[in-house]
Amino acid sequence: MTEQTVTVTVPFAIRKHGGRKLVITPDGMAAAPAPRARVGNALLKALARGFRWQKMLREGEYQTVEEIADAENINPSYVSRVLRMTLLAPEIVEAILAGRQPEGLTMARAMQPFPVEWTSQGVHFDQVGKGSQVNTNFAAQRD
Repeated sequence: MTEQTVTVTVPFAIRKHGGRKLVITPDGMAAAPAPRARVGNALLKALARGFRWQKMLREGEYQTVEEIADAENINPSYVSRVLRMTLLAPEIVEAILAGRQPEGLTMARAMQPFPVEWTSQGVHFDQVGKGSQVNTNFAAQRD
């Protein structure tokens, strides 16, 4: 039996997504099963901080954003941006906790202004990153 070399060519692209690499297969080919949900640590930490700071303000432990910033030794504008995350729709918060947030919802994107209305948030983040697994039909769920 003689040794033979077989060369197999598989077209694919590697894209960086949230610090991990994704293999993108060409159209028409079956893609590998979706990877397990991965919780974004920075996004999750910011969300937890935001709700913690909101509770501290509500309970009177701190009176202002500046007081929180001084106590945490961080910039007041950062505290404000993180506190804004407490305005995210419950479905988006749950998706973040489960690692199913829309692709467009990164830490950097969450720090930018977003709509306060929950129905608009789903559309906003879907437009930023297509392929969201978050249900954006919030109004229909409440009726």
